[in-house]
Amino acid sequence: MTKLTSYSAPVGRVFISLIFLLSGISKISAYEGTQGYMEAMGIPGALLPLTILFEVVVSLAVIIGWQTRLAALALAGFSIVTAFLFHGNLGDQIQFIMFMKNIAMAGGFLFLVANGAGVWSVDQWIANRSTAQEA
Repeated sequence: MTKLTSYSAPVGRVFISLIFLLSGISKISAYEGTQGYMEAMGIPGALLPLTILFEVVVSLAVIIGWQTRLAALALAGFSIVTAFLFHGNLGDQIQFIMFMKNIAMAGGFLFLVANGAGVWSVDQWIANRSTAQEA
């Protein structure tokens, strides 16, 4: 079981974060359309560069397991906020599914907040290095 746990943590970090990494990157090539969509939803389009930077940087932090608890907490909050801002029309079945997807992702990120990145992570490497230096 330990081997399964050690490999499932990095795979899980990649799987749960990949949607944000790809979303951030795709916003660059569809900048005007994304900006227009944000503005149509009442969100200032001027926030798009910060959104792109956030999605790319924070998802990469979770993927490599650096500052994982903090990054996962940020992505959990982002998932919840975007669920309400962009998928709040729960009478529309597609929007309801998208809303619940965001809530489920927030739950997954909260598991990372609770349990950390696991063995194969920058966080663990730093912890091992600190322990070795103290010895």
